[in-house]
Amino acid sequence: MQKIKFIVDSASDIPQEYLEKYDIDMMCFPITLGDRAFNDRDIPNHEYYDLIMSADDLPHHSQLTQFAYADNFRKYYTQGYTDIFYISIASKGSNTYNSSIMGRDMFYESDPDAKGKVNIRIVDSGNYSGAYGFPVVRAAMKAESGASADEIEGMLNEWYSDTEVHFGVFSLEFVKKSGRVSTAAAFVGEMLGLRPLIMIKHGVSSTLAKVRGDKAVVPKLASIVTDRIVPQSPYVVIQGYDQEYADQLEKELTSQLGYPPEMRFQVGGVIAANSGPKMVGVSFRSAKE
Repeated sequence: MQKIKFIVDSASDIPQEYLEKYDIDMMCFPITLGDRAFNDRDIPNHEYYDLIMSADDLPHHSQLTQFAYADNFRKYYTQGYTDIFYISIASKGSNTYNSSIMGRDMFYESDPDAKGKVNIRIVDSGNYSGAYGFPVVRAAMKAESGASADEIEGMLNEWYSDTEVHFGVFSLEFVKKSGRVSTAAAFVGEMLGLRPLIMIKHGVSSTLAKVRGDKAVVPKLASIVTDRIVPQSPYVVIQGYDQEYADQLEKELTSQLGYPPEMRFQVGGVIAANSGPKMVGVSFRSAKE
């Protein structure tokens, strides 16, 4: 009989209630802000947002090591799990995926008897936040209903093949640092009040549009989703510091699509370090390449 475990990292932004409901293990990235070091989720998001917006330095996050993965895989093997899924942050944006593979190999080398008894399945989400975390919640629901590990792996790979996230940022400071917007473009954008709308798919980011002023962000995001989403498929809204924009986006999308989002995600330490806390976004399965 299969016994399935799901492991994610904190870039998935899965809300705590869902981690607990489906017994999903989250490995949290170490974060450094000035002379302060802590792990993602050690402090509530609203406190973290206040810290990074008032700090002189921008936050930095470190990789999870292969040793941490090997130890975690060993823990669940000793608990009798037959299939362990680790779903990772986009491999094109982080070396964490490679570290998890090295951790799996390290575990099997140190515990050769585990081969054939536990199957460690590593899946590259190719994305971040709700685009990464929501399919994991869906996978955990399928496992709970009796789906096989092979069926779940197929579902995850299919979902991630056409999932994309679109988000608008209301400050260019953090996306400039992350390289998603150049320094020159950020300077001009701030001068003109431009707000970039960024898409991430298969780990690659691109700026699909720019709008002028904060109030134009939500209508444009809703228009993009309506044009690109697989008809009647589920979607999730992603929020940062300001819940008001997320509420507006949810209302607009519910009106245009005829049904509400399935979940609401809030960006945590790793994602906010790159997008900034002043953002709003949406993730969905796209009918278009």
